[in-house]
Amino acid sequence: MKHLNSLIARSSLALPLLLGACADDRVQQLSAETDDGTAASEAAPAAPSYAPEDTATRTVAQAIAMAKAAFAAEDSARAPAATADSGAAATPAAPAPAQPRYNAGESPVFARQMGWPVVSPKPLAGAILPERRVVCYYGNPNSKRMGILGEYPKDEMLGRLDREVANWNRADPAHPVTPCLHMVAVVAQGEAGTSGRYRAIMQDTLVKEVHSWARSRNGIFIVDIQVGTDDIRNILPRFEWILKNPDVHLAVDPEFYMRDGVVPGRKIGTMHAADINYVTEYIAKLIRDNNLPPKLVVIHRFTRNMVTNTPSIVLRPEVQLVMDMDGWGAPWLKRDSYRDYIVREPVEYTGFKLFYHNDTKSGEPLMTPADLLKLHPTPLYIQYQ
Repeated sequence: MKHLNSLIARSSLALPLLLGACADDRVQQLSAETDDGTAASEAAPAAPSYAPEDTATRTVAQAIAMAKAAFAAEDSARAPAATADSGAAATPAAPAPAQPRYNAGESPVFARQMGWPVVSPKPLAGAILPERRVVCYYGNPNSKRMGILGEYPKDEMLGRLDREVANWNRADPAHPVTPCLHMVAVVAQGEAGTSGRYRAIMQDTLVKEVHSWARSRNGIFIVDIQVGTDDIRNILPRFEWILKNPDVHLAVDPEFYMRDGVVPGRKIGTMHAADINYVTEYIAKLIRDNNLPPKLVVIHRFTRNMVTNTPSIVLRPEVQLVMDMDGWGAPWLKRDSYRDYIVREPVEYTGFKLFYHNDTKSGEPLMTPADLLKLHPTPLYIQYQ
């Protein structure tokens, strides 16, 4: 039987969303693909400690090599002592125990072979991961079809988020949940618009309003950027006003990073390691300059080419980099995708996206917290769309 690992691209492109107002809620789906206004910030918290050893950075390649060297040392220490000159008769080796069977993405042995957990810089004071888990609702309040964040009225949406948070806290009390609202603040467009860059930037008043919703749950807020045919270097500084808040974090979506100028939605975009390094360096400097705790930077991924040259990505103590498995489909397909595009290419932390509608449209059940807790590495960032 032919092995299937095709990915079904997620539906998140609203065409068109005007600046702060939605003309309609049309959403363009990508076809299946096969592939092995400025506002003042709130007061910052006390400055974290930046000891020299804490600020050491390393590339992903170095972090993986450090992990594998540590694994080799552990294995060597566990090896039986040599008995060649003991004079005792050799004892027959006991038969190896039967290895458990795992679904794709669940094997701790495979994860270890790939280099998990990587040896990333020591988290600074105030870091969310790895002690906690983040559970997010994703979308845009101007669109009912972009995600759960805009599908329901605010109070109903927040009540649903409360229930998901409670589900996760019951499933894994060892990692208390930080609630989260994840808003697409720059939306890729099917038309060039006034900027000519096939993206629309939401008004600051709307961004600030959704931020206040997250605060009502003592949660965090994530600003998500769909670059279109623009460059992240042009857009990211536009959101510095809100990123100066200690509870505001960042996401960038390579699906809509159209480096070759192709209209978003006609093909899947890509983000290079150099782009990610620009983002994390910018965020790290913002954190140091404003005495902020570390921030999450979430990068969505559901094909190999969405992120290129991952070994060159730089890990920094100020930034907690999450690679979020963003494809939709049946549970087996999502596990395959997690194995092939997240586990096989370690970065730092992992995320997993669940689609209330698209994951279940073929009659399959939505994956549960218990299902996701079987994955290795276990995702610490969970997003619902």
